[in-house]
Amino acid sequence: MAAAEDKRCIAYLIRRECEQRGWGPAKLARELGIAAGRGPGGMGRQYARKLMAGERTPTYWRPYVQQVLNLGGLPDENDSAGAAGHVDTVDAVLALGRSDSDVDRRNFLTASGGTALSTIGLPDPDAITRRVRNASADAVRVGHSDVQAVLTMVQTLGDLAAEYGGGHVRHLALSYLQHNAGPWLKGRFDEATGRQLYAAASQLTHLIGWMTQDHSDDPREAIPYFEQAHRLAVEAGEPELAATALRGTAVQVLAMGPRHRARAVALAEQCMNSAKDLPDPRARAYYQTTLAEAVALDGDHRLATRTLAASQNSIERTASAPTGDSWASHFTIGRWAYASGMILSKMGDLTGASSQLQQALKLYGLDRRRTRANVLGHLGAIHLRQRNLDGALAAWSEFVQVADGVQSVRVREAAEDMRLRLARYTDVTEAQELSEKAAALLART
Repeated sequence: MAAAEDKRCIAYLIRRECEQRGWGPAKLARELGIAAGRGPGGMGRQYARKLMAGERTPTYWRPYVQQVLNLGGLPDENDSAGAAGHVDTVDAVLALGRSDSDVDRRNFLTASGGTALSTIGLPDPDAITRRVRNASADAVRVGHSDVQAVLTMVQTLGDLAAEYGGGHVRHLALSYLQHNAGPWLKGRFDEATGRQLYAAASQLTHLIGWMTQDHSDDPREAIPYFEQAHRLAVEAGEPELAATALRGTAVQVLAMGPRHRARAVALAEQCMNSAKDLPDPRARAYYQTTLAEAVALDGDHRLATRTLAASQNSIERTASAPTGDSWASHFTIGRWAYASGMILSKMGDLTGASSQLQQALKLYGLDRRRTRANVLGHLGAIHLRQRNLDGALAAWSEFVQVADGVQSVRVREAAEDMRLRLARYTDVTEAQELSEKAAALLART
């Protein structure tokens, strides 16, 4: 990480902690001066302002910044950890979780760049052992049951989000990260429990990233959550979670538009490389479809076709196998059919795309409301592009029923797309009725 990026990240963490306390530069300067034994006037207000603005990096003042603001692992420009970009992962995750207003999210995106991994610090392989060694005596004691509580909450919130959309329970996930998982991450635990806790926190942070991308029109807003999920996974020694977080980042970079496609392809390839030794074919299929989508949008249809075939070979090996516990293990053959249909559509194969989406709905029974609504929305649009108005109207009629009450940007986009496409059919009564239902759906979501 460059020194300028270090300064922006440290400044963001300092600024966030000060905002939580209602402190300005004068108050920060006073508290740091007292902590350093120099008295209330031991630091000038302008110096504190520069720390908050990222114009100075704390060197002498670093331990006092950590003490006063309860931050750990801040990099020093003269420190080897700082040179490697090791901003404490827990502090970065919790600071990100607190940055939930529009202004805070813009500040965080400005600080991190919002487009590339390691923008706010590379994973620190010694983070867990250092936290075990340096835990304060009064920190909360964390055990296996606490780790299981995080995993149970991830499952519960994930099920609700899959049914009703990311916007429905995102605030609950953020609150749980701050008020429940946060104290445990800063608690006392042995190394084995610490790795399990970091892995569970990675899944929670990834889930918040997924909810964010399903809630926001700006794909950049979800990227920092996936980046932090990646750091937690690497530090926990969990390659599948790390690869899944890379995949999440790649998907969001793809959504940022054509100028970012080379970066998305590189991330998808990095994801595949991270997952090369994983035994679960579901996970490999999950990452292979991401690479297929990235190269398809990048114009390499031959590689996309080859990669999609490889993902099909992987997923078909698990058609009757039980689903595992990991995020990637929930990539069933029905979800593969949905992803495959979307990739074929991007390559212009509308017949293949329609076939795959119909299989996802009828043969494999995708029954989550949000997922089913998305598939139906895309299927209607594909039917219309095939000049099959009756098929489009049938798919969209079911869509407006399933989508009602789902809080998802993707569902809103599908409803808006449907309304615009049907506007030309002024002489078709059913089309106009569906257009009105789409408008009503948009007004409620």
